[in-house]
Amino acid sequence: MTLKNFTFLLAVLPIFLGCKTNVVSPPKKPNVVFILVDDLGLMDLGFTGSTYYETPNIDRLAKEGMVFTQGYAASRVCSPSRASIMTGKFTARHGITDWIGAPSGTDWHKLNRHDKLLPAAYKHSLAKEEVTLAEAMKNAGYKTFYAGKWHLGGEGNLPADHSFDINKGGFHSGSPLGGFFAPFNNPALEDKENGENLSMRLAKETVNFIRDHKEENFFAFLSFYAVHAPIQTTQQKWEKYREKAVAQGLANTGYVMERVLPIRQEQDNPIYAGLVESMDDAVGELLNSLKELGLDKNTIVVFTSDNGGVASGDNFSTANLPLRGGKGYQWEGGIREPYVIKVPWLAQEGAILDTPVSGTDFYPTILDLANIKLLPEQHIDGVSLKPLMEGKRIADRPLFWHYPHYGNQGGNPSSIIQENGWKLIHYWEDGKEELYHLPSDIGEQHNLVEEEAALAAQLSEKLLSWLAAVNANKAETDPEYNETLAQERFKRTVEKTLPYLEKERQEILSPDFMPNADWWGSKVTED
Repeated sequence: MTLKNFTFLLAVLPIFLGCKTNVVSPPKKPNVVFILVDDLGLMDLGFTGSTYYETPNIDRLAKEGMVFTQGYAASRVCSPSRASIMTGKFTARHGITDWIGAPSGTDWHKLNRHDKLLPAAYKHSLAKEEVTLAEAMKNAGYKTFYAGKWHLGGEGNLPADHSFDINKGGFHSGSPLGGFFAPFNNPALEDKENGENLSMRLAKETVNFIRDHKEENFFAFLSFYAVHAPIQTTQQKWEKYREKAVAQGLANTGYVMERVLPIRQEQDNPIYAGLVESMDDAVGELLNSLKELGLDKNTIVVFTSDNGGVASGDNFSTANLPLRGGKGYQWEGGIREPYVIKVPWLAQEGAILDTPVSGTDFYPTILDLANIKLLPEQHIDGVSLKPLMEGKRIADRPLFWHYPHYGNQGGNPSSIIQENGWKLIHYWEDGKEELYHLPSDIGEQHNLVEEEAALAAQLSEKLLSWLAAVNANKAETDPEYNETLAQERFKRTVEKTLPYLEKERQEILSPDFMPNADWWGSKVTED
């Protein structure tokens, strides 16, 4: 599918597209494999239209399953989104509204930031009283397994404390402390061979678990640290993608200024491209193993990301166009995600669905597909998507996002409601709002809040009422805010950061680029 075609799907198709599925007798207890990628943007895949990144294994999964073109993460950053997958609740309800470890309140001053608000306080771990998706599966007789990034709490709140029988690599950190090549510096994952790739190792651990429990019912959750920073790859992959970028024609510039930070406009980073391919290789290892073990016909496979691609802040890794923004942003580039569900017995190959769906929906959907009794008091904000997969409808509903924080990517403290193709953003700094009609303005360039004042007021009231009903946390005015210092910071960004990023982009694409002697440890050195 080309970028042009996928953009058409994103922007033009009606809210619902029915799909005919040849339903055969499903297994009473299907297995479930959930694949979660960190920081993967919607436009970072071949099947969504990227002509630069190569993801044949994920593309194959999309072809075999159902693609939700309006699939959303529950947050623009990782921990809140992950908590919503585990609980079936929107972030304002479960209380983890920022990535765990982000400073809030007056601690924000330690970052030398000069902003109008002090970020809201938030919960720093997944609450023990939550009946997680893993707990629901375990209570239904499933063997449960977790591999990779957790970032939902530390000691006492790790995967094993939330009903995962086995944990390989999940601990408090939100990034791979040792990078993507062993030694990993991960207390929950022993090192084997120096230079081993982390993504492939996590996939192999998942395959080993499946092989050991193939005669049982299993729920395996593979949560990649990729493609989160630090972005790293091998020299071979870098060379491949550097040559590809040159062959495709390099743009003179790679960045423009968004509201407060530069934002990447080009998919031409060969390091990031190599990291994406390595993750896709690992997905292929898992999918191929399911088939080799004879489990592919009775295993549900889910694939998604926890937030948008990093276009600003962090490592300025990718471009999310035609979507605006990226990780940390309130626009579609920050929250719209790859969202694929493969249910083999529905014979749904190539099915495309444009109904808006959320990360909160995975919980009830998996239970429903596995013939497990739903827990509506737990997954209160999620709905089962099983009817959609069977060619039926689900009730229209609003989706909500709440992020009363600043991030390092350039987004603003704000909350969002999306309903019937309309998206309203409420900004907490000044109460201003933006209203976009997504079917006709996927890039969110035309704020219709004045032209559609009555609709905007209606959506705003619904959003603010819902936030009050769930007792959402709030940012506070910073009495020490200094507008002069804020303007000086912005000026430095324009005059220094933007030129530095352009220089760095050219260096990474130069033929003699070498990050260090052993390419981040991917080359095993001899003693």
